[in-house]
Amino acid sequence: MRSSYLFTSESVSEGHPDKVSDQISDAVVDLFISKDPEARVACETLTTTQRVVLAGEIRCKGVYENGEWADGALEEIEAAVRGTVKDIGYEQDGFHWETLAFENHLHGQSSEIAMGVDAGDDGSNKDEGAGDQGIMFGFACDETPDLMPATLDYSHKILARLAEDRKSGKAPFLEPDSKSQVTLRYEDGKPVACAAVVVSTQHASGYDDGEKEAELHAYVKTAVADILPDGLLSDETIWHINPTGAFEIGGPDGDAGLTGRKIIVDTYGGASPHGGGAFSGKDPTKVDRSAAYITRYLAKNVVAAGLASRCTIQIAYAIGVSEPLSLYVDTHGTGTADDAKIEEAIKSIDRLGGLTPRGIRTCLGLNKPIYRKSAAYGHFGRTADGDFFPWEKTDLADELKAALA
Repeated sequence: MRSSYLFTSESVSEGHPDKVSDQISDAVVDLFISKDPEARVACETLTTTQRVVLAGEIRCKGVYENGEWADGALEEIEAAVRGTVKDIGYEQDGFHWETLAFENHLHGQSSEIAMGVDAGDDGSNKDEGAGDQGIMFGFACDETPDLMPATLDYSHKILARLAEDRKSGKAPFLEPDSKSQVTLRYEDGKPVACAAVVVSTQHASGYDDGEKEAELHAYVKTAVADILPDGLLSDETIWHINPTGAFEIGGPDGDAGLTGRKIIVDTYGGASPHGGGAFSGKDPTKVDRSAAYITRYLAKNVVAAGLASRCTIQIAYAIGVSEPLSLYVDTHGTGTADDAKIEEAIKSIDRLGGLTPRGIRTCLGLNKPIYRKSAAYGHFGRTADGDFFPWEKTDLADELKAALA
């Protein structure tokens, strides 16, 4: 691995059209799980000018059974969709929470998928199988207190600051759609300088010229300076703020959005491999989601335990099969213990439940309506708070060290 290089990661705001779709899909997941913790949900969302369309498969006791919706269920789904758009802040002619057209094409889950995934309820010993085949990756490194790649961590935090100031009224000229990108210079594998910052933010009319444009640029530079640690920004940092000029038309009015199109933003900003599966819109029986969370949990605890300064973990599943096909640990030459021994230590910890789909959900407490919060500003590097972001806890570190003793 090179020790000196430039590396870049990007983030997109909660008002980006793809992130609007992700948040709507996860609002639907939360709604169904709040009704039935064992609900099955695969919800895809399309957003475009003044329109939101849902499609996918569900199964939810008391809400959708035998091909029929319960009384009031369709109205609750629509209210969740409109409420999400309202919370993001869209009250524009081209996309308004109250007046947008809404279509719901959710329908029942395939009986064949259910047969392969469900645990035996007929007296058999069949364990719950994985909701799909696939590979999932978790990653952690010691570049930031969040144990995340610094380029992505700062990109997320810049946009979160813009959203906070927009909603509080501190920066009323900002609109919901925005993107950021941070390029850092690394020496000996550590970030030492910010080479470039890109911020494109939707804005109120007139903020692309003259004094108002200067006000927006000054605000963005101050916000970035508040986020980045002292010493990274310098006179040599290259700035690109709204480099294309006017950015008044944004969100789903400017570009159609779809669930699951920001998987690198959602994970590690390109600093780690990605298995290819998206998270939002899926209940936690889908290992695309739950296994990605447990591998982050494991990798973060490896680093938090001082067993490595950088860790990648891969896990793989077959649809309908409960036991993982493989577990792989790579500490990239930074480990204080052999990677194979870390793998065995992970396998020996009982509360991980053998890393089966149900074992993961039980360990992390995933059968709860906790997902919409994860659908913007990254699923990882967040603060574990009550039921939210349990995969960010570092409460496994001592058990890992003990297992390796």
